[in-house]
This record gives sequence, C-alpha cells and structure tokens, in this order.
Amino acid sequence: MRILTWAKYIFLTIIGLFFILFVLSWTHIYKASELEYGVTFSSQQSKDLGLDPKTVYLAMFDDLGVKKLRLAAYWDQLELKQNEYNWDELDWQISEAEKRNVELILVIGQRVPRWPECHMPDWAENANTEDRQSATLSYIKQVISRYKRHANIKYWQIENEPFLKYFGVCPTFDKNFLDKEIAEAKSLDTRPIVVTDSGELSLWIPAARRADVFGTTMYRDTYSKVFNSYIHYPIEPVFFRVKRNIANLFAHPQDWIVIELQGEPWGKKAFQDLSQAERDKTMTPAKFQDTVKFIQKTGFKTFYWWGIEFWYWEKTVNNNPFYWEEAKKLFNQSATK
Repeated sequence: MRILTWAKYIFLTIIGLFFILFVLSWTHIYKASELEYGVTFSSQQSKDLGLDPKTVYLAMFDDLGVKKLRLAAYWDQLELKQNEYNWDELDWQISEAEKRNVELILVIGQRVPRWPECHMPDWAENANTEDRQSATLSYIKQVISRYKRHANIKYWQIENEPFLKYFGVCPTFDKNFLDKEIAEAKSLDTRPIVVTDSGELSLWIPAARRADVFGTTMYRDTYSKVFNSYIHYPIEPVFFRVKRNIANLFAHPQDWIVIELQGEPWGKKAFQDLSQAERDKTMTPAKFQDTVKFIQKTGFKTFYWWGIEFWYWEKTVNNNPFYWEEAKKLFNQSATK
C-alpha cells in the first residue's frame, strides 16, 4: 500500500513539474513574417578580413537592405590619446545610416562587440582602476553628448555582456561601476538603455534588472576552450521561452530582444584562419537555415544577426553568395512591415 502511495506522489509531482514547465514556456510565438532583423557591424572585423569597411557598410544598407543596426563606439579608436578624439569614422557611419533611416543601437563602454571584448586605449588600460573608470565615464559623456542629436539612434547600449566575466580580455568586473555608467548615460539622455547577457551561459536576471531593453545572445554551435572541442548546445527553443519567463518574474524591461544571433563560424581561432572543414563544424548553409527555423519558436520578435562581415567575405572572397542572399530575403521581408 505504501508503494502505491509513493507512486501516486511521484506521479503527481511529475505532472506538476510538467504543468509548471508548460506555464513557464507559454509566450506569444510570432509568425515568420512578423520577425524583425538587424545586424551588428564592426569596421575592425571588416579590416581583419581584408575588406574595405566602407564598401561593406554601404552594401549592407543598399544591397542587403538592413534597417536595424548595432554599432560600437570603439574607445580605442576614438580616443587614442587622452582627451584627443577622432570622430571621423563614427561620424560617417552614423551619418550614412541616418540618410537611409536606419535605426541604431550605439554600444558604449570598455567592453563592446568583437574579440578581445574590451577595447580600451593603451593609456586607459594601463591606468589604475579609479583613473580608468573616471576616464570611461568621461568617454561615455563625450559620445552621448555628440550623438544624441541623431534621432535615428534609438538606444544606447552600455557595455556588452558585462556579467560574462570569464570571457574576453578585460579588467575585473565591477557591477557597481556598471550602475554608474548606466546612471551617467541616463543623466545625459532619455533614450532607453540596452543591457545584454549570454543566452546560454548566464541567468539574465542581474542584467535584465538594469535594462530598459534586455538583449540576449543566441549561439548554437561553438568551440569550447574548456572542453577543447566543438560543441552543439542541446537547447531547444523552449529553453529561451522558459528562461525569459523566469527572468521576467524578477526583472521587467520594456522589451526583450536577441542582440547577437549566430550567423558565422566560431572556431578555435579566427574563422578566416580555419580550413573550410573546420568552419563547417559550426556554420554551414544547412545550419544557417536551421537557425532561421529555430528562432521562430523562441518567442522573440527582434533578432540582430552576428556575421555580416562573414557573409560579405564569403560572397566576395570565396565566391559563395549563399549567406548574403539568404539574409537579403530576411531583410526584405522585415522591411515590408
């Protein structure tokens, strides 16, 4: 009799857990035609691939049809010498986007997109913590003060995946200083602040609590230095729906977006230095198409692709226009809304 009683409890517990999972996984699922797409662009990544950044940048708008762009204000390029700013490249990028009514997320901070994650000028990197943080706040003030007149800048992103402390070549993370950076940005302008976090390797809650708009990454095939091997995350779309709903119990951003959606290889070194066989372990046409199907079930509406420079490099250097042309279909679909 006792065995039957325990069996009943176990059965009810399992049913209860499935019910909780069902409730937590519920969210609105957007139709494929409702999804919106953007990209992250890096002039330095274009240069590393032997491409002309301006050519890639303009092709991204005029051929691919990008209307949502995440752009980094690289501190090590803007303020090579302390208090001496060179705005030429960023001025041009923002101006060309504005001409085409492209909506921008401008990323500011010590840590912004692309390896080694933190992009500080040497003079700041070699300074003590107090002086470096003071200089960071000054740089944030300079950037926002210069560009807040541009109406096509919709969001300021402060730092990039700041809570992913073990990834990148960066100073020791200080969440109190992150709060100061966000406060500085809010004191200068009223536009929403984007804070981002890893989709697979973090809890989201500390970042989401600080965000007006929260952005997650979404990578499915990567190279792990920890395991010294390529891995495919055994994650289904429901993982992101459940994770978002749990985080939403503790944090309430205005919106949730995918800030980096994998669209390029991730290997043990830069993908241009890998063989085709190595690149194929983490990105192929089939994987790209599967990702498009995958995201339609995640409950997110807006996705910023990571890999625009790879697509252009594949098209112009390797005579493989697949990624560029497939992405063009998505951006054309997005532009019709």
